[in-house]
Amino acid sequence: MVDSTQKQPGETVFGYLMLLLSVFLFWQAYQISGFEALSSPGAFPLAAAGIMVISSCVFVVKNARRQSPSQVVDSFFTHILPPLVAVMIALILVYAVVLDSLGFIPSTFVFLLIAIHLLHRRSLVSSLVITTGALILIYVIFRLVFQIILPEGIVPEREILAWLGNLFGAEGN
Repeated sequence: MVDSTQKQPGETVFGYLMLLLSVFLFWQAYQISGFEALSSPGAFPLAAAGIMVISSCVFVVKNARRQSPSQVVDSFFTHILPPLVAVMIALILVYAVVLDSLGFIPSTFVFLLIAIHLLHRRSLVSSLVITTGALILIYVIFRLVFQIILPEGIVPEREILAWLGNLFGAEGN
C-alpha cells in the first residue's frame, strides 16, 4: 500500500512541469484574443488553462508539505527514468534533429538499427535484417502507397525512383 504522507518518486518534478505547462498554455490562450468577453474565441481555452494553473498550484503546494522519500535520486532513475528509457529519449531527439539534413532513409535506418539492437538484444546481423525489412516496409507504405514526401537528405531518392521506373518500363504520363 502506498503511504499518502510520503512523496512518490517524480511527483515534485511532475508537479512543477505541469505548472510550467499550464502557465504556458494560459499565456497561449490569452494570445488568442485576450479576455474581451465570455463569448470571445479565447474564453474557453483561457478558462481551461486557468483551471490547470490553479490545480497545478494546489498540487505543488500540497506536495511541498509532504515528506520526501530517502534516496530520491536513486528512486527517480529506478522508477521514472531508467537508463534504457533515457537512451531511447536521447535517440529520438537525435533522430528528430538529423532527419531533415540526412534524410529519411539513412536517419531512419540508423535510428531503427540502434533501437532494435538495444531493445531486441539479439545479434547485430539479426538487428540489421529486421531494420532493413522494417525500413523497406515503412518506405513502401508511406512513400509509394500513400505518396507522402519524406525528407530526401543525402540520398538522391527522386533519381533512384526515376531509374527504377525506367528499369521496369513505367512511363511518365
